Amino acid sequence: MDPIGNYNVVWTSQSRHSGESMPVGGYDIGLNVWAEQGEVLFYLDRSGSFDENNQMLKLGRVRLSFDPNPFADGAGFRQELKLREGCVEIRGTRGELEARVDIWVEVHRPAVHAEIFGSLPFRVEAAYENWRLQEREIPRDKRMACLSTVGYPGVVTTKPDTVGFDNDGICFYHRNRNEELFFDKVVRQQGLDSWKDRMWNPQKNLTFGGFMAGEGMIPAGTEERSYLGIPCRAWKLRSEMPGERHHLLLYLHTSAPESAGEWFRELRNGVEETFRGLEKSRAEARAWWNEFWQRSYIAVQPENPDPASRPWQAGRNYQLFRYMLGCNAYGSYPTKFNGGLFTSDPRFVSDGYETESADFRRWGGGSFTAQNQRLVYWPMLKSGDFEMMRPQFEFYRRALANAELRTKVYWGHNGCSFTEQLENFGLPIGWGWGWNDSYDRIHLRTPFSDPTEQIAPWIRYLYVNQLEFSFMILRYFQYSGREIGEYLPFIESAVVFVDEHYQYRHFLNTARRLDENGRLVFFPSTACETYKNATNPADLISAMEATVRALLELPEELLPGERREYYESLLARIPPLSFREREGRLTIAPAQFWTEIINVELPQLYPVFPYELYGIGKADLQTAIDTWHYGADRKEQKNHISWHQDPIFCARLGLAEEAAELTLRKLEDGPQRFPAFWGPGHDWLPDHNWGGSGMIALQDMLLQCSGRTIYLLPAWPKDWDADFKLHALYQTTVEGKVRNGKLVELKVTPESRLGDVIDCTQTR
Repeated sequence: MDPIGNYNVVWTSQSRHSGESMPVGGYDIGLNVWAEQGEVLFYLDRSGSFDENNQMLKLGRVRLSFDPNPFADGAGFRQELKLREGCVEIRGTRGELEARVDIWVEVHRPAVHAEIFGSLPFRVEAAYENWRLQEREIPRDKRMACLSTVGYPGVVTTKPDTVGFDNDGICFYHRNRNEELFFDKVVRQQGLDSWKDRMWNPQKNLTFGGFMAGEGMIPAGTEERSYLGIPCRAWKLRSEMPGERHHLLLYLHTSAPESAGEWFRELRNGVEETFRGLEKSRAEARAWWNEFWQRSYIAVQPENPDPASRPWQAGRNYQLFRYMLGCNAYGSYPTKFNGGLFTSDPRFVSDGYETESADFRRWGGGSFTAQNQRLVYWPMLKSGDFEMMRPQFEFYRRALANAELRTKVYWGHNGCSFTEQLENFGLPIGWGWGWNDSYDRIHLRTPFSDPTEQIAPWIRYLYVNQLEFSFMILRYFQYSGREIGEYLPFIESAVVFVDEHYQYRHFLNTARRLDENGRLVFFPSTACETYKNATNPADLISAMEATVRALLELPEELLPGERREYYESLLARIPPLSFREREGRLTIAPAQFWTEIINVELPQLYPVFPYELYGIGKADLQTAIDTWHYGADRKEQKNHISWHQDPIFCARLGLAEEAAELTLRKLEDGPQRFPAFWGPGHDWLPDHNWGGSGMIALQDMLLQCSGRTIYLLPAWPKDWDADFKLHALYQTTVEGKVRNGKLVELKVTPESRLGDVIDCTQTR
């Protein structure tokens, strides 16, 4: 049985607006595709399209019109996301004219194709629509689309794009004005101006855009338009002659050359190469997506495909969300947790954004929030999507020198200091750091502020997530066996920072570098964003222990003797977790001490996930279970929305019924027409850390690892059937079928690992 075949999304009526769009993509491009009032439209988005304000901009909107129009009255309308082919197919009928539009993206080049077929000759008009026609001031209450600018006391403007006809096509691009870069403002804000020439600046000369052309299409002028009240201009191409086949190409290009002319020459070379290779590219795209679906899958209730069934929805939406992640397989930047490549017009997300274009998203731009980003990437280990993890790893590798420089300047010791919320050039976001004379009084920086720390109370002293991504890379090595030598400098720098920084801090307070037991003292710190002014928080302790232990598991050629001795000694300096009694049960404490609780995370369970100190097959599981049941301080700390990890915790603890119900809440159909567009939750729509955390939970219900032991069905409900293929530690894949609560088929590759498998249904 094809585990993907039942999961294509089919609509038999046109959409009302862009909020009812369908995702399609590939390489590092995402399209929101919909049909509205007899026309086919799609938004263009691409990884790394960051402007002067470090806002992530759409690359425009494309509108297809037809004469005669097979979609005019909606007869025979059918729109289908075909997962195995990685494309959207749209069909319509008018009289004897039957038409089909296939929209797809190449997987090895940044190129979008719209192939249009008809049973009779007809004409097509393709319009490129752009709404960034002139400089626009961003209101203070709408600056979250470019996060560093929030609180900035000056004027912030979005600069216009350049668009025009070029021969028989349309060229469109945005080139950053180097004198307007927010990089310079953030560097100055954080007291690093004297070192700016040594810093990596990804905004400088950055130019992104593309070229649209069609076979047999010629320029047909421009037209002033609007969509949802947002003015735009359309540059139109039209079929020179009626035909039964039409082909539209959009080739996208991003680089940072010294001149716009150089960028344009690079663009033209890519366009010519792409036009020559259509048939090959189509075959490569379909082969890539076919291999993608063979690599891994989870199908729930596969023999009873009932769209009204919540378990079936969970399996289907798991696959739909994984498809959305696959669309940024080769991105220059990680998939953003707050919408990825698939945001659309913000009025369909939340009230108050009616005047904002599709460029807007909350928590947006080149800023990245690590606590959220991690949940997008952890599920890629068990799905075997290893190549898709590299954009996230590259994010830290590229910015490493900047993060190490700020450590030296501020504190004089070694290591990188990547904060929880940071810009893509490795510095804390301007909003979190705090602007002088800011209109935001919570984030107002004054002459009495610590010149080395952020103002924002939620993220002050929060450095743990550079360790989590280090641990993720080490797990990536153990799962995939792939080379990680280029990332070891980041991993080691992240660990060294914590060691040296807290020795430095403790020395300032006590004239001693370690406590009376020879241990580090993690203070001042914070347990996630929640427990403030914390000493020895559980998330930081478990992050250090997990990462150092994983480093020590590396082979000698990756971690030679001298470095290994350092990490062995460091392991002995990590303080122990703290515990407390709650309702007569021993539970893991969020920290040894703290003074305030200001958010709703559960750092007391981070030793379970992501750091694997507690769980199935490990000692003292009951303490972790009691921490889940009794360890929260506020009821809001338990939830299923957005980045909350409750179903993961329950799955890791073997609590099958609770894990199942919470995972259903995560992965059941979302509020939009496309079922895997969840949100907005705490963030935006589609909420990708919502989907990522749901993926992790469903995987962990089926498969968990402890050392070399593979536990199957450790938290799987007895009444759910499933077909699955997942990856395990040490380059292992596990395929199986579950029927009536029992594992009825099992294939482990390599076969030598079969002896490491424990079927948990046999031990219940």
